[in-house]
Amino acid sequence: MIKDDLKKILITESQIIERCKQLGKQLDKEIAHMRAPVTFVGILKGSVPFMAELIKHIESDIEIDFMAVSSYQGTESLGDIKIIKDLDHSIVDRDLVLVEDIVDTGITIKQLKKLLYNKGAHDVKVVTLLDKPSRRKVDVEADYTGFEVENEFVVGFGLDYNQKYRNLPYVGVLKEELY
Repeated sequence: MIKDDLKKILITESQIIERCKQLGKQLDKEIAHMRAPVTFVGILKGSVPFMAELIKHIESDIEIDFMAVSSYQGTESLGDIKIIKDLDHSIVDRDLVLVEDIVDTGITIKQLKKLLYNKGAHDVKVVTLLDKPSRRKVDVEADYTGFEVENEFVVGFGLDYNQKYRNLPYVGVLKEELY
């Protein structure tokens, strides 16, 4: 079983659901001041479970879209992003909420925000399930954060190691000998 590959469970499923409820309420208040409808942009593949849970707790009118980018190979950030799947719709003059699984080095978020503004976005906010500020290489912060985590290799609830562990309903720390 893949759960046996974990050193420990860091954040339980119920903690994630409760935090998504809180973030949803907070975002609802903010969306009232944004240009409607707001587009939530999920960054594939890791954000899918988080985005699915989060938007269940948002009552405002929103649209969703997805982008796929790559910046990691194994456990290391490559420092540059590659667009694998671009947005399906124009974002000119739109307010966006970029949904991420984790903000680690910050490089991906910083480059994505720049790209989205260049595509004509009016404003770009970032919501992330996890924030790992100890690994930050560029000056960027999420506007909304689920949980701050230490510098451990985390998997589950969308986060992977070589495409494994995404389906765990919680966030755990992967045993070092496995990577």
